[in-house]
Amino acid sequence: MTATHGSGEAPAESLAAAQAEAGDNKLIAERREKLRALREQGVAFPNDFRPDAFAGDLQAEYADAEAWPAETIEAQARRVKVAGRIMLKRVQGKVSFVQLQDFTARIQLFIHKGTLGDDTYDAFKGWDTGDIIGAEGVLMRTRTGELSIRVDALKLLTKNLRPLPDKFHGLADVERRYRQRYTDLIVTAEARETFRKRSRIIGRLRQWLEDEPRRFMEVETPMMHVIPGGATARPFVTHHNALDMQLYLRVAPELYLKRLVVGGFDRVYEINRNFRNEGVSTRHNPEFTMLELYQAYASYHEVMDLTEAMIRDAAQHVLGTTQVTWDGQDIDLGPAFRRWRMDQAVLEANPEIKPEDIRDREAMAAHAERLGVPVKPSYGWGKILLEIFEKTVEGDLIQPTFITDHPVEVSPLARENDTDKGMTDRFELFIGGKEIANGFSELNDPEDQAARFRAQVEAKDAGDDEAMHFDADYIRALEVGLPPTGGLGVGIDRLVMLLTDSASIRDVLLFPYMRPEA
Repeated sequence: MTATHGSGEAPAESLAAAQAEAGDNKLIAERREKLRALREQGVAFPNDFRPDAFAGDLQAEYADAEAWPAETIEAQARRVKVAGRIMLKRVQGKVSFVQLQDFTARIQLFIHKGTLGDDTYDAFKGWDTGDIIGAEGVLMRTRTGELSIRVDALKLLTKNLRPLPDKFHGLADVERRYRQRYTDLIVTAEARETFRKRSRIIGRLRQWLEDEPRRFMEVETPMMHVIPGGATARPFVTHHNALDMQLYLRVAPELYLKRLVVGGFDRVYEINRNFRNEGVSTRHNPEFTMLELYQAYASYHEVMDLTEAMIRDAAQHVLGTTQVTWDGQDIDLGPAFRRWRMDQAVLEANPEIKPEDIRDREAMAAHAERLGVPVKPSYGWGKILLEIFEKTVEGDLIQPTFITDHPVEVSPLARENDTDKGMTDRFELFIGGKEIANGFSELNDPEDQAARFRAQVEAKDAGDDEAMHFDADYIRALEVGLPPTGGLGVGIDRLVMLLTDSASIRDVLLFPYMRPEA
């Protein structure tokens, strides 16, 4: 008999979840009663405690137990005030131990009833794991060698109402980690470290770009566009009520940044949020962070050099090494990155494709059919080449590899190669089988750009939802004059995945997109 929803016995997982929820509800009720008592005493949620030290700083300063033995710390008699969350609490008669966690690390509190006083100690015994407290006292080292604070003043600052989990495990709890990131950050040290590294990576990229001799300037461009442009992607649509007009969330800042190069800002960059109305997976989130930059008087060769040096520097600065592991693969960012033409990569991976087939639309369509690569009637040989590359080559590019010379058909904003017509001066960087960056020599011929925009409009009319619109103002900017320029876009989320060995983009986004809870 087939079980139906709401009938029969509940699965073991559902029963366990229900039992856990019932237990949590009981604890929540008990903690609400404690909060009610605090309110009656007029001491709930005070805001008059100011810490003067952080756990991580203290742990680092006194890490050398030989230089800082117990008697030396005792003689120093250093008073500190710390604040944070109770993560572990052990009450042993008149003596108690607490592991307090602030945003830097944990530190142990040594609490003695005789030092703290009967009333405060008795109140403390009723406090719970998860409560936020302030503690003041003198530094000490215990007999086991642990740096601690001998507390003589203690205050409850925030009452925790929802008990913290001991740890997250299993698929259901992974989803809970993403939905309740605030809880995840409290109990999962690895998550805290990932986002600390993310912050340091972004900070280092900024510093590296702005330092001599690069001298890039950070700018901000609009996030709502009248015309979506700068990438072949399906945009999110919104509406401006006051102006009664349709707008699009930014898919890329490219066309605005190049307007700034036209205006004389020769080296500009933006670390920005982009929005693309596409699928959700371990590699994709509807909103994501990009580093996009433009350098006048540079080609895609110089931009590749810059990209390689920047990523290598970020790894060395944040991790202290250029050797990383990602998704079980050992990757070395130290040696020169490989540079490989797209057509040559496809030929090597598919020996049955002949060099003369590459620009033969019918031949490429036949190869695509044999390989199980879908082809639309609107696809030319260039688009089919890209599709075959993505199916047969991309996933095997584990070590850093620049794939260069993309077809014009799939590169509407890139400069066509001077000697190899049909191909552009463009690259994509792949590491660990995933695209990390995209760059090219910018197309600065306004008439060529206008023709490509018209081709994109035709593709859109034929049903390509990701094709670009015609941006007349951008053509006007090019007519004012864009100097020879190289451009780059780096997926910050994927770069952080690489440098933190994270398998899913959700692991490096503080608040990834999730369907609403029922």
